[in-house]
Amino acid sequence: MKKSVFLVDDSATMLMSLKNTLEISGYQVDTASDGEMALNKLKGGLKPDLIITDINMPKLDGIGLIREARKLVRFTPILALTTESQQAKRDEAKKHGATGWLVKPVGGADLLKVIKQVVPGA
Repeated sequence: MKKSVFLVDDSATMLMSLKNTLEISGYQVDTASDGEMALNKLKGGLKPDLIITDINMPKLDGIGLIREARKLVRFTPILALTTESQQAKRDEAKKHGATGWLVKPVGGADLLKVIKQVVPGA
C-alpha cells in the first residue's frame, strides 16, 4: 500500500514540484494551498501518513495548522518546510507538535531521505 503525504503550501509552484517528486517516488499525494483548507481536509477524514507544511501562509499559518492538526492526527509526523530559519520559530513549531524542520529549497533526494526517517515503512 502506498504511503500518503499531505502537502500544504500557498505556492502553487512548490506544491506542483513536491507533488511530482513524491508521486514519481511512489507516494500518494494530497495538497492544500493554505492552513485553513488543510485543516478542513483533516476534519473531513483525511488521514495521511505524513504532513509537510509551509509556515508562512494566508488564513491559517503553518504553526496554527500544526497546533490544530495535532488534535486530529496525534501520531502523524508533521514536517515544516519553509524559508524561515529562526530558532524561535522552530521552537514554536516543535512546541505545537512538529516532528521536524526543513529549510527551502530542499532537494528531492534530501526530502525523500527525511521522509524515510520519519514515516515507518516509507
